Formats: sequence, C-alpha cells, structure tokens
Amino acid sequence: MTQHPSTHDSLPARQLKSLLASGRLSPAALAVVNTIVLTGALHAQSTNKPPASVTSTNAPSKLPDVVVKGRQEPATYKPEALSSPKYTEPLRDVPQTVTVIPKAVFEEQGATSLRDVLRNVAGISMQAGEGGVPSGDNLSIRGFNARTDMFIDGVRDFGGYSRDPFNLEQVEVAKGPSSSYSGRGSTGGSINLSTKAPSLTPAYSTSFGYGTDDFKRFTADFNQPLEKVLKGAAMRLNVMFNDADFPGRDVVTNQRWGVAPAVAFGLGTPTRTTLSCSHLAQDNIPDYGIPWVTANQTDPALIPYINSAPPVEFKNFYGLRSRDYEKTITDVVTAKVEHDFNENLSLRNLSRYGTTRRDSVITAPRFLDLNGAAAGTPQGTVINRQIQSRDQTDEILASQTDFTLRFATMKMEHTLVPGFEFSRETSKNLARAGATSTTDLFNPGIGDPSPGAVTRNGGHADGVSDALSLYAFDTMKLGGKWQLNGGVRWDYFHLDYDARTAAGVVTDAARTDSMVSWRGGIVYKPRPNGSLYFGYGTSFNPSAEGLTLGTGATAANNFNTPPEETQSFELGTKWDLFKNRLSLGLAVFRTDKTNARTQDPADATDVLVLEGAQRVDGVEFSAAGSITDQWKVFGGYAFMMSEVVSSKNPVEIGRPLSNTPEQSFTFWNTFDVTSKFQVGGGAQFTDRRVNSTTTQRWAPGYLLYDAMLAYNVNEHFSLRLNLYNLTDENYIDRVGGGHFVPGAGRSAVVTASLKF
Repeated sequence: MTQHPSTHDSLPARQLKSLLASGRLSPAALAVVNTIVLTGALHAQSTNKPPASVTSTNAPSKLPDVVVKGRQEPATYKPEALSSPKYTEPLRDVPQTVTVIPKAVFEEQGATSLRDVLRNVAGISMQAGEGGVPSGDNLSIRGFNARTDMFIDGVRDFGGYSRDPFNLEQVEVAKGPSSSYSGRGSTGGSINLSTKAPSLTPAYSTSFGYGTDDFKRFTADFNQPLEKVLKGAAMRLNVMFNDADFPGRDVVTNQRWGVAPAVAFGLGTPTRTTLSCSHLAQDNIPDYGIPWVTANQTDPALIPYINSAPPVEFKNFYGLRSRDYEKTITDVVTAKVEHDFNENLSLRNLSRYGTTRRDSVITAPRFLDLNGAAAGTPQGTVINRQIQSRDQTDEILASQTDFTLRFATMKMEHTLVPGFEFSRETSKNLARAGATSTTDLFNPGIGDPSPGAVTRNGGHADGVSDALSLYAFDTMKLGGKWQLNGGVRWDYFHLDYDARTAAGVVTDAARTDSMVSWRGGIVYKPRPNGSLYFGYGTSFNPSAEGLTLGTGATAANNFNTPPEETQSFELGTKWDLFKNRLSLGLAVFRTDKTNARTQDPADATDVLVLEGAQRVDGVEFSAAGSITDQWKVFGGYAFMMSEVVSSKNPVEIGRPLSNTPEQSFTFWNTFDVTSKFQVGGGAQFTDRRVNSTTTQRWAPGYLLYDAMLAYNVNEHFSLRLNLYNLTDENYIDRVGGGHFVPGAGRSAVVTASLKF
C-alpha cells in the first residue's frame, strides 16, 4: 500500500522554525494543510477493523469509544485521568499535585463562571484587572500570577475575558512549575479546560435557572449518535444563555450567550476525527470595584483606613452607567485527529484557531491627587474616574502532534510520548482616550452624564509571536512497585513588537528566547491503591510572555531582559480508599524563583536585573470522591509561607508575595437522603492577603458558606435550590494595585433540569 506523507514528514521539525520566522504559512494554509494532510494519511493507513487487542491505558482519549447500553453510572466526583496525552498514568500515580474538578461538582454548585469552578481549588487566589492587564479570569496559583497559563484542551487560551463552563467536561489544575508540559509561564501551575466531545451514547439535557438579582440562565447539552447515517459518527451541541445582576453590587450586570457544536467520525475505529467550534459573546457592565485608601491621605475620617478598604458600603459603584461597558466575542475552531496504528503505537494531532475580540471602557476609581482637588472640596474624599479602555483583538493559530509508544526494554515497561507544537499568537490593541470626571467617595453619582466620548487617538500596540516546541515524556515501570517519570521540552519563542503613542513616539522591539525545561519524578507503590512520590519541575517566564515589550530600563518587559526561571520540589502521597471511590492526597512543596526581576526604585539610573529571589513553602491536602454510596465530598486545604528572599528594593525583603493567602480551604459535599432527595453544602476560607510587596494593602480573610437542596421528581426531571453566601459576608474577592472588587453577596437560584 502506498503511504501518504504525514504532517511530520511534510513539515519536519528542522523546517518549522524557518517557516514560522518567514511568515510563509498563512493561518488558513496552516490549519487546512495540517488537518487535511494528517487526516488523509491516517485514513489511508487505517483498516476497516479495530486492533485485535488494546493495551489498557489511563488516557481514555487515545482509545476507541465504547458503546455502553443501559443506565449511566451516577456522576462521579473522582476523575481517574487527565485529558492530555502527556499524562499517561492515573492521577494516583502522577508525581505532582493535580486537582481535577469534574462537571458533576460544578453543575451541582450551579457554577456560572470559571472563577466559580476554581473556588473548589485551595491555593488559588483571584486578582483584579489593572491598566496593563485586561479584566477577566486573572488569578494566582501557589503565589504566582497565572493569567497567561490558561489552556483549552492543551492549547494556550490567551485572550482576556471571563470564561463560562457550559461546554466543559472537567477543569484540570496542575500545581507547580510545569513549562515542560505547557511551555512558557506556568510558574505556580496551569489550568486546562477539557471540553465536551461527541460519543456514541445518546444523551439529552436542558436546564433553566431563575433566582435573585434578576438571575436567568438556560443551558442545553444534546449528544446524538449518527450511526444510521454514518457508522461511528456522532454530533454534540451545547448552548447557553446567562443574564444576571451581580449580588451585592449596584449597576454591575453580566449577559452572555454561547454555542458549541461538535461532530466526530470513526468512533470505535482506529481513526477518530473530531471537528468542533465554540462561540461565546458577552455584553456586560464591568466592575473595577472600590479604591484602596492611599498612604498620603489627610482626611481625618480616612486616616485610620490607610492602605485598606475605605469605610463605605461594598455595594458602591464608582463607574458611569452612561459610559462603562464590556463586550467580548471569543471564537475557537478545533480539529482533532487520533489514530491507533496498533495496540502499542498511537498518534494524536490537534489544530486550533482562536480569537478574542474585546471592546471595553471601564472606570478605575482612584483617590484624586490632593494637589488636584477642586477648591472647597474636602480633601481625601474626591474620587477620580480614570478610564481603562481596551480595543483589542487576540488571535492564536496552533498545532500539536503527539505520539504514544508502549514498549519494554529488559524488565522495564515504557510509555513514551514524544511530540512537537508550533503556534503563532497576535495581539493588537488600539489606544483610546476620553475626558475623566470625579465623584464623591461616600456618594458616588452612578447616574452622572458621561464627560465625553472615548475615541481612538492614533496610538496602538501590536505583538506577533512565533513559538516552536519539541518535547518527550517517558513513564518507566520497574516491576509493580516503582515508576520513574521524566519529561524534557525545548521551547523557541520569538516576539516582534510595534507600538506607537498618541504623541507619535514609536517603540519597535523584538526578542528571541530558547529554553529547556524538564520535570522528573519517582513513584513508589507500597500497595496498588496508593503511591509515595518525589517530583521536581522547572519553568521559565520570558519578558515578552504577555506579547508586549518595553525599552525602558526599569520595565519588567524590557526587550533586553532574559527569562526568569523557577524550580519546585514536591514530596507527597496519594491513596484511593473505600474500594477506590475516594481519592486522598497530601504534599509538601517548595517553589523558588531563583532570578526574579528587581530594580532599586530609589535610584533613577538603576536598571532592572535578574538578581531577586522569591520562595513559597507549603503543604497541601485534597479529597475527592465518595465515602459511601450516598455521601460524596470534594475539597482541599493549602498552607503557604511566601517570602521575597532577596531584592534590590529593601522594602520588599522578607515580605509575603502578593495575593498569596497563608491558608486557604475549600469543601463541598452532597448526601442522598433518599433516592429522590439530596442535600449538600460547603465552605470556602481564604486567609488575608496583600495586594503587592511594596504598598502592603491587606485584604482581610473571609469564610463563606453555601447550601444546596435537590429533588428528583422522576428519572428525567429534577429541581435544585442553591443558596450562596448564607451569612451575607462582605469580603474582598479580587485584589488589585489601586482597587479591589468585592465578592458576591447572598443570593439564591432555583434550577429545573430535564435529562434523557
């Protein structure tokens, strides 16, 4: 049989770097050629029957789908594996802290955003958007910013927007430096959103929620086999509409809708192809919250609150209803091809085009400089309504190819996963300007007229990055007791950056970095249901990772600054108990950023150098699964001691890292009182945390309680009541440099669900 050239034959690794740099691959050509050529090659090589036998694996996406007849098993709190082919072992045997939140958990909680889902993970803290960072899903993992460490099915999701879980199967949070798995960034960890996919089991569900604060939400999930039309084919459609005010906040609203169709071919055969797309549109009145009281405050009523929250109601909104808005549109198109050559060799390619369009004008409240206060105005209570504008488009074109090989050398079993990835990311932000206005701290005029239109001023910032990665991971099993895990990755990352201010000042810069990252681990299994492990991993943060570059000597993104590097050590144990229904994990870890960026702010001539050091020491515990047939639990606890070990700014030394609570705890559980009636609830605790290592503005700790009641009218129809923040706690949810965003107040939602 004549062999057709595969993608890795037509685009060898040695040519990828030159092709990316030359710009000869257009987005359309890259996506079409890569997907069609690979699909044709694989179907030409496949036969009409599956392999005679299939070796057991813990990565279900690499095996043919199995048609299961009869009733489905109850929703589980204990996922067994990660969706990425780079992780070939069950979670119990991965030498790293990984939390997987299954849809069973966040659906029962009534989660409507990714932030809601991630509240189930200890050691994650939410951040507010600032001038250089758009609002959206900004957060820290184990003390380090993770805004650019978001992935969808293993491909980086760079855009600044708020994500919705309507099309998610599970959310995977890998803790600790992991550039070997995810590329640049991932200093504290990374987050992967595993999306829903078609299957050969028919399933149909809809839900409608109605609640306080004008909450309305509709979702539908239809999975339809197409066996009568084409053997091995199926389609899936997920849709969502959400419209709600924000509990406990004036004016703030969130409205969005989404649709995510997918079709799969060849399910149950050696060659499977899945084509999918997702569209998410949002039209919100955004929230930059409340300003911190500044250190130079002279008003007697505010002096006691310096560097903390002012004595105002947390519902206060300092924006302008007549001007503020946030519109985002996110589109993602994906083609995935999988092929089993035989029981020991498989191939997977995933190609993706994604774009996020953001158009927003947000008011950032700041205390007016005392020297600029209007005559007769009490100093210290005047709030300046700064303008934060985004007219930005982010795009990504990426392709990943992974092989999975299973073989033995002497008495050692190997599961080897080599692969390569290449991508192009672009970010274009058009500058806009408008007139500012002021208001009073205690009596904000939310109905004040807009001081004028916000229009483009001729400034812009454009970044174009090309990246290439080569990697290999191996799991080696020595008998039934020992496993060695190792992975190495080489990354090439180049950014061309062009910016122009309204005054005509031009910045034209470029930077290229190439780094080797690696991860290693050793696992000892005293019993089949348990493991003891030690793991080590590294990561790197290039100055251009946010797709911007600066020429200023003190700029953190200076084009001359090499990447920061981080390493982590982790010692832990994982056990599956109660007939493998409950997973428990315990780990101690140390993360060191060994060459952090630092500069002496007291010396105007000093330049930024990589001579700082930051450290996080911690302990983490997790539990997920069923204690009995009726009782399910999901939660975790994290204790973190963070510190700036060294810095050229003496004020920082010895202080904790920003947005890093010493303790955090999350717990959710449900209990089936009868076959029809279910009760549930949980708690979330976040310790106090500071907004930065210099200003030291502290957000107090908080403890929240939620509850749930559900009633199954019959096997198809159910009702659920979710109660949030039962004590109506006032708390700071997201911290920023100049402002903070309060968390949601008490609210309630009733959801009716129909399933077949």
